[in-house]
Amino acid sequence: QVHLVESGGGSVQAGDSLRLSCAVPGSTLSGLVMAWFRQPLGKEREFVATIGRRGGGILYSDSVKGRFTISKDNAMNTVYLQMNSLKPEDTAVYYCAATSNQDVVLATTEDRVDSWGQGTQVTVSS
Repeated sequence: QVHLVESGGGSVQAGDSLRLSCAVPGSTLSGLVMAWFRQPLGKEREFVATIGRRGGGILYSDSVKGRFTISKDNAMNTVYLQMNSLKPEDTAVYYCAATSNQDVVLATTEDRVDSWGQGTQVTVSS
């Protein structure tokens, strides 16, 4: 397991943008598959985006495709989630997740990750 530190959540208006950050101190980001999940209040946690190790691909959920961008800076050991054109239905606690399991290429489900951040609240008002 790795230690994940998230930041960047907040309250915005519909149509605004936010960027979430997930720092991975003490680990080598290039060896990890990273993902973002979110959990709206009263609902189950759901997949948002994932990025493979060493440029091994990117996937998005249909609900955020075209609006959100996942990226990583290996030198900074940080993964980002750029969220544009935010909608009220994007309101949720957002979690960064990771795995060093070499059998995982992309993490689209919770059972493919083994490390979680503390979560950061994103609230989008109409």
